[in-house]
Amino acid sequence: MNLFLREYLGVLKLEKNLSNNTIISYKNDLSIFILFMKNDFGIDDPENITHSHLASFFKLLFDLGLTGSSAARYLSSLKGFFHFLIHNKYITKNPIDKIDSPKLKKNLPEVLTITEMETVLSKPLTDEKLGLRDKALLEVMYACGLRVSELINLKASDIFLKEEIIRILGKGSKERLVPIGSSAIHWINEYLKQSRPLLSKKMKSENYIFLNIRGSKLSRMGIWKITDKYVKEAEIKKNIHPHTFRHSFATHLIEGGADLRAVQEMLGHADISTTQIYTHIDRDYIKQIHKDFHPRG
Repeated sequence: MNLFLREYLGVLKLEKNLSNNTIISYKNDLSIFILFMKNDFGIDDPENITHSHLASFFKLLFDLGLTGSSAARYLSSLKGFFHFLIHNKYITKNPIDKIDSPKLKKNLPEVLTITEMETVLSKPLTDEKLGLRDKALLEVMYACGLRVSELINLKASDIFLKEEIIRILGKGSKERLVPIGSSAIHWINEYLKQSRPLLSKKMKSENYIFLNIRGSKLSRMGIWKITDKYVKEAEIKKNIHPHTFRHSFATHLIEGGADLRAVQEMLGHADISTTQIYTHIDRDYIKQIHKDFHPRG
């Protein structure tokens, strides 16, 4: 399929006279789709792609938190590609015709743009103990795509900064290792050196990383209040909550061109597609994917 893709991109450039940015967008979308078909179904011939395969691809995009507009863009990219394949008689049937646009209009959580995320992350006052805690907390939440329950239960024994990974106990007590990224590593180091010792209480803290003013681990409501505070300071009008950081994490990686299954493993989705068995990905590869595609990797 990569041969067909190269020919298609040439047509877009020479015959359609599209801009370089538009062509790069088509290339990224279609490369992700081709990789998904090859890795999940062993398909490299577009003639073998069915409506079911396409439905699995879009389900995965939704499960990973991609916005409706982004999913619609993928649909547009695929329609153009399959029309090219049909027109040139490279395939005899067009499976994309059975995918309806209205099905993509699913109510999905809001997602922060990269610029909005940068603005939120810039708001905590890092010369104050709580501001430094909040900065480290938000950086880790975005860098690792954590659920709130995973964030509040994070302990010092779960963080391996030299290896640039953290250990997470997710849903169903399933353990996973997630890359943490250079920016989050810097701020969590600063927090552990300068702020956490001021918050820690011997009988209350129990080795938890993120503590409230009383020295206990933060609650769900505490994380919600912290997130809400800085989103408001950033003057962002979207309906943002802590889980938005997780969806933004996935969206930014995917739209940057990251492999879908690598993102799946980072999120800890053991059964992200009802038709596919969980795929294990090498840890060093996961770390490289995070470093290459995460805005703050």
